[in-house]
Amino acid sequence: MHASFQFDQYLLKRQVFALTGKLRFYNPQGGLALFSEQKMFKLREDIRLYADEAKTQEVLAIKARQIIDFSAAYDVTDSVSGEKVGTLRRKGLKSILRDEWEVLDLNEQAVGLLFEDNMALAMLRRFVFGSWLPQNYDLTLGADKVVDLKQKFNPFSYQLDIDFSMDSAHKFDHRLGLAAATLLAIIEGRQE
Repeated sequence: MHASFQFDQYLLKRQVFALTGKLRFYNPQGGLALFSEQKMFKLREDIRLYADEAKTQEVLAIKARQIIDFSAAYDVTDSVSGEKVGTLRRKGLKSILRDEWEVLDLNEQAVGLLFEDNMALAMLRRFVFGSWLPQNYDLTLGADKVVDLKQKFNPFSYQLDIDFSMDSAHKFDHRLGLAAATLLAIIEGRQE
């Protein structure tokens, strides 16, 4: 596994005013850990994360299985080893009122859930306040919370704190958590 995935905390920032979606993941010391730039005019999402902005080393690939992303499944693959890490599947109808994703293992079995923290707040975000009310997501494996994804309040840019520190037993693969954060940032970008 690449060294970019070793941290327990990251800050994701989506660049404002770019023709393509550019995401930067920073480590706790403020250094760049990962970089992603969306490809333009792709019918099917194909997102790549790199170890640097020059895109010299691809470390993670996130590919949609289908063109329409209402209930899309995204396969996550370690680009260095070629191994599939898992799959993230959006729960289409449930996500209308409150974002919800299933985390699938290598055998396509649901092992976890990524969901918006609160139904009432989710509805207020969608129908009243929009981006003025930051989002918060929890990722659980069974009953155990393993990742916290918390949007910072900033009406001018998208910033997401990603925290794996509550997973002291390291049950959850950081690559899958960072793929989830990437998908949230990209889909949130489309909804704004």
